[in-house]
Amino acid sequence: MLPVFLKTLPFFALIGLGWIAARRGFCSPEATAWLTRFVFFLPLSAMLFGFAASLPLSALHEPVFIAAYAGASLAVYALTGAVALLRGCTVAEAAVEAQCGVVGNTGFFGLPMFVTLLGPKAAAPILIMLLIDLVVFSTLITVIMTLWRDRRFDLHIFPSLARGLIGNPMIVSMVAGVLWSASGVPLPAPVKEFVTLLGAAATPCALFAIGASLAGRNAERPAVAAWLSAVKLLLHPLACAVVAFWLLPVDPFAAGLMVATAALPVAGNVYMLAQHYGVAPLRVSTAILFSTAASVITLPLIIARVLMP
Repeated sequence: MLPVFLKTLPFFALIGLGWIAARRGFCSPEATAWLTRFVFFLPLSAMLFGFAASLPLSALHEPVFIAAYAGASLAVYALTGAVALLRGCTVAEAAVEAQCGVVGNTGFFGLPMFVTLLGPKAAAPILIMLLIDLVVFSTLITVIMTLWRDRRFDLHIFPSLARGLIGNPMIVSMVAGVLWSASGVPLPAPVKEFVTLLGAAATPCALFAIGASLAGRNAERPAVAAWLSAVKLLLHPLACAVVAFWLLPVDPFAAGLMVATAALPVAGNVYMLAQHYGVAPLRVSTAILFSTAASVITLPLIIARVLMP
């Protein structure tokens, strides 16, 4: 446990540094917003493109792995939403809480950390899970929110969904990388060096931005936020473990990586969705704060159990 904790400690230290910088006024909310935007559109996109472009298509064609992660995540999504409805939440609030239960900080936190810890072999499974999170669950909550708001199904929702997906630089960069890989043409050396150099900024900048963004979060309904944090940090990885290790024949390394990725804290883009729709943004903000703080302990424990026995 201790060696894994020491390996993950620098990543959490960068988050802590961002939090301290924001709390001391060194990094203003406006600076944090611009840093996040910079990471989102440039270094992280470059990293994703570089990984996808260097992977053979066969590495991404993993139907059993896809079924395992999507199935386990949908089960947790349904359970979390059902618990919210039983507590008297609206359908919209239940959808937001369900999103907290399954969508982790894979792009900004998981991808750079696991590739650094485990090497390039971790990239393909994480890219698959990131695409599922971005496409499946972002689409699902958008459809639920639209149906709840309009009280009817409108075909005009699909162009809006398409624009949202096409406008997401992480999706665009991954698709562009896959298309480049499919062409069979290796990346020219200057392009590869440029992508590598720019992508190297993703890890420190993204982790610093996560910490800085946590500094301004206010707590609301801490009991609910603690429940959502437990779902994300414990129940989601448990569901993935049951499916990937016992129900479906997933490769052991990929299964361990799936469980560890599922144990990541709640993603910041869930807050952006909640804020966009005006549904429980402070509740989501508190869940992000609680889950990120608790993951300092829970994530190394799970990594040690499933990836470094």
